[in-house]
Amino acid sequence: MADPTAPLCERFAVADVDSHIIEPADLWTSRIDPKWGDLIPHVRFHERRQEDYWYVGDQKLYGVGAFAQARWPEYPPSHPPSLDEAFEPALDAKARLAYNDSVGVHYQVLYPNILGFHSHVFLNHMPHELATQCVQAYNDWLVEWCEADPARLIPMMMLPFWDIDASVAEMTRAHQLGHKGVLFAARYDKVGLPRLVDDYWEPLLGQAQEMGLSMNFHVGFLNNPEDLKGAVDQSKKMDFTRESSLVLLGNAQNVAEVVLSGVCERYPDLAFVSVENGAGWLPFLGESMDWQWLNVGAHKDYPDRLLPSEYMRRQIYGMYWFEQESIQRVVHEMEDNLMFETDFPHATSLSPGPASESPSPRDVIERSLGGLDDAVVAKVLQGTATKLYQLEPPAR
Repeated sequence: MADPTAPLCERFAVADVDSHIIEPADLWTSRIDPKWGDLIPHVRFHERRQEDYWYVGDQKLYGVGAFAQARWPEYPPSHPPSLDEAFEPALDAKARLAYNDSVGVHYQVLYPNILGFHSHVFLNHMPHELATQCVQAYNDWLVEWCEADPARLIPMMMLPFWDIDASVAEMTRAHQLGHKGVLFAARYDKVGLPRLVDDYWEPLLGQAQEMGLSMNFHVGFLNNPEDLKGAVDQSKKMDFTRESSLVLLGNAQNVAEVVLSGVCERYPDLAFVSVENGAGWLPFLGESMDWQWLNVGAHKDYPDRLLPSEYMRRQIYGMYWFEQESIQRVVHEMEDNLMFETDFPHATSLSPGPASESPSPRDVIERSLGGLDDAVVAKVLQGTATKLYQLEPPAR
């Protein structure tokens, strides 16, 4: 029996449900047929910027350390110019586990950077055959990375979303490898594909529901370069602050899409997760959609439908990291739908360091959840994540 006076991160196996790996420079060049040449994602030195950059052909992506600001001695958007200069736990799985122990994290759900924030490149700047091979290579590599402790390091699969048959096949394959959820988007119509409510997606969404896999809407996924430019590349700190704050509101559109288009109605056992977008806006969105639904008489046109907020409580999940006061309303209204994250090792993460004002995950957990009923805290920190991602709770 845990000591009721002990810190929360010692009483519960804390699940950090949004963190990131930093892709090694040879991830794709070591696994993809060299016949594709420099279309394979690769790293080369950028003379003008004096740092290593990811490239696909001549298409410049991001610096290799652009998402590895944890413990970096300068404030964002400054970042390590090479992987050798990045904080080791951002790169190495065993070092990550040791670091997680030091900050009170047990489980950690893992998302990509290059594949996630540059999905438009894989869609538009390389043959789909190669793009699909890149997705498969990433999924393979991530499972291997998690072998340091597969009970604690939780891989999330990427899919070749441009090909529905290949996506269904890759979901099956990646799930068999050990992936616990799917990195996905709600508005594929923005890139010329059918909306999620279309029968086109039935094989994929139906299979995910049968497998018990959640569909995870990560901030920035499927955004075009201009959407993210200010949040990553601009040197002016006011621009960086504005863009990196506004991008966090993007998932409101995704949640509204699956709730109001009929996707949640069609797949009642399929979970949708808003990743790295905060959670304080979730009750407002639910209340707003309810108001509009009733005010326009939609409940009379669709008498068999639930209120939008009821679909949210049934199938929509969110998470928080920096919020403290605003999270209280979410806990009060959606205690079964809320989880905790750190976003390690991104610029906005809970990563105390020489150029960060961030408290540690331990401190944020105490400030935001301290004093709440243990049953509620257990859901937020551990229980909901272990159910959603099919994890085995450790003995504590």
